[in-house]
Amino acid sequence: MTSHRLSRVLGRVLVAFGTIVLLFVAYQLWGTRIVESRSQDTLRREFEQQLHRVGTPTTTTSPEPGSTTVSPVTTPTPVGSGSVPAEGRPVGTIRIPKLGVSAVVVEGVAAGDLRQGPGHYPGTPLPGQAGNAAIAGHRTTYGAPFFDLNELGPGDDIEVTTTQGAFRFRVTRTLVVAPSDASVIAPTLSPELTLTTCNPRFSASQRLVVQASLDSIPAPTPSPSPPGGTTTPGTARAASTAALAGANGPWIPALTWGLVVLCAVVAIWQLAKRQAGAWREVVYGAGGVVVLLLLFFFFGAVSPLLPASF
Repeated sequence: MTSHRLSRVLGRVLVAFGTIVLLFVAYQLWGTRIVESRSQDTLRREFEQQLHRVGTPTTTTSPEPGSTTVSPVTTPTPVGSGSVPAEGRPVGTIRIPKLGVSAVVVEGVAAGDLRQGPGHYPGTPLPGQAGNAAIAGHRTTYGAPFFDLNELGPGDDIEVTTTQGAFRFRVTRTLVVAPSDASVIAPTLSPELTLTTCNPRFSASQRLVVQASLDSIPAPTPSPSPPGGTTTPGTARAASTAALAGANGPWIPALTWGLVVLCAVVAIWQLAKRQAGAWREVVYGAGGVVVLLLLFFFFGAVSPLLPASF
């Protein structure tokens, strides 16, 4: 192979690689929103069915601290068991009025869980129960539910609904920690809520943490689980994670889809070489659509390899 031909081949490879990288960035910013939106629709229907089975939370009024007026405060309906759902299943909903956030929270903080929406750290209590309930969420991908989390400050409201009722939290502080610092989700005696996400945006070098205290009636103490049943977290039980980074996905699906894309590109190229004139353009055009579709699935398999809260 002459140096001129080698340079031409190398140039094409670099152009193709650069195009794939740009497409992957576009997928991360916009394609992942499609994945998250579909998951959220499914989870919301499932959670609404759960609420229908256990009954609707009731609402009473209680005075604001230091005020003579009254404001709505939710009283949990003690019909939900308070047990932790299976990984990837809905835990409840989270609403942050200041940020316009409304999302269904799933159980788990692995890459596959956070692709569906904000995730509840396993081992922490459910929001509203005694202890430190912790929730992680993406900041720039998969709907970016915690994109503007840095805008929250002391006194801002966070509302969480579970099958035990609806609970209002007030932000007490925000801080930035290392991904290895799991102390922010350590057990507490009083009902608290901790939100974590990556910091700064488009980076996983740190974690932005927002902590809030319960400002409504707490959830009933969950009943002990039967032998072999679903466990319920207690105030003394630490989260079952050694860090705030979450777990990354497996390599095998990414490698498999990468091989499928490569085989498709080679097959289309070989088929196009056997055509002449307009038919060659038709093969390239139709083949390009097929490759883009396969790349969508390939990118979906690669995304879980990134930091779980990215």
